Amino acid sequence: MSEISKFDQNLVIKKIDDETMNVQISDNEMLLSIVGQFDQNLKDLARLTSTNVFFRGNSITCKGAKENNKIFCEAIKFLTNKYFLTKIIEKDDIILSVKKNIKIEESNVKSFKQLIKTPRKSVIARSEKQSDYIKSLKEKDITMSLGPAGTGKSFLAVSVGVSLLMEKKIERVILSRPAVEAGEKLGFLPGDMKEKVDPYLRPLYDALYELFGVEKIDKKIETGEIEIAPLAFMRGRTLKNCFAILDEAQNATETQIKMFLTRIGENSKLVVNGDPSQIDLINRSQSGLIKSKNILKNIKEINIIEFDHNDVVRHPLVSKIIRAYQKKSADDQD
Repeated sequence: MSEISKFDQNLVIKKIDDETMNVQISDNEMLLSIVGQFDQNLKDLARLTSTNVFFRGNSITCKGAKENNKIFCEAIKFLTNKYFLTKIIEKDDIILSVKKNIKIEESNVKSFKQLIKTPRKSVIARSEKQSDYIKSLKEKDITMSLGPAGTGKSFLAVSVGVSLLMEKKIERVILSRPAVEAGEKLGFLPGDMKEKVDPYLRPLYDALYELFGVEKIDKKIETGEIEIAPLAFMRGRTLKNCFAILDEAQNATETQIKMFLTRIGENSKLVVNGDPSQIDLINRSQSGLIKSKNILKNIKEINIIEFDHNDVVRHPLVSKIIRAYQKKSADDQD
C-alpha cells in the first residue's frame, strides 16, 4: 500500500508490514531539513513516537507498534508540508508534529491556515483555535483571548500586529500591560518610564526580537512606530490607525479593560489577552478579564477565543503541568 501526499509529490509512504513503514522523500533539501543536523530530528521523532527509525539515502524506515508508526508517518507528512510552505523545519515543529490533538486527516497543507510571514521566520497556526485566533486578529476590530501559558496568545498577536505594520496597513503597534507583577509599583523601580515598564513587557520584547530582529525593532521603537506604554497611560487617548495589545489582562480591573477597549478609533484593532489562572492582583476578585468576557460575549464585532491545555505549543510538559493544576483546583472545590 502506498500513499502519496496530495500537496507534495516528493513524499511517498509505504507499508512494509504491520510493524514497518517506509518513507521516501525525493527532494534532498526537504529531506535534510526534516532529518536534521546529525539526524537529530529523526532521533527526537523516534523518542516521541516510541519507534525505531533508520535513515539511508532518501529513505526513512520506521519500526514499532502499528499506532506508533501511524503517528510517526503523520508527523513526517506534517513536517513535509511545513517545509513545503516555509522552507524551514524548526525544533518546535518536531514536538508539534506528534501532538495528539492534530487529527490524522488534517496533516496536510490545509492544516497550516493563517500563515504569517515575518523577516526572521514563518509563523503557522499550531491548532484549530490558533487558526481561528489569527483570523480574528486580522479581521475583527476587537479580539479577546483567554487561556493558559504557552498557547500563543501574545506571540501570535505580536506577529500579526507587526506584520500589519510592515505591510503599512497600520501606522503603529502599541504594547501595554498592567504593571503589577510581583506586587511592585512603577514608582519603586529605577530609571525613566521606558526603563520602568520594560521588565513587565519582556515577553513581548522577546516575541518582537525573535520574529523581526533586534535592530529592526529597536529602530521602530525609536521612531514611535512601536510604542510601549503602561495601561494607565491609555486613559484619555484615541487609538487610530494602530494595532494595540493589552497583555496579561487578568491583572487589569473591569474598569481598566473597559477604558482600554473604549480607546478604539478609526482603522484600529485592539487585542486583550490573559490567563485567568495567573492573577497577580492582591485582591483576585478585582480581576476584570472574566467579567469583561461575559459582558462583551454577545457583541458580534468582538471575538472571544478561549484556549485550553490542548492548545499549548511549548514543551509537552507545560500541558501536563496545566492539567495537573486544573485537576488539583477541581479536587479542592469538591
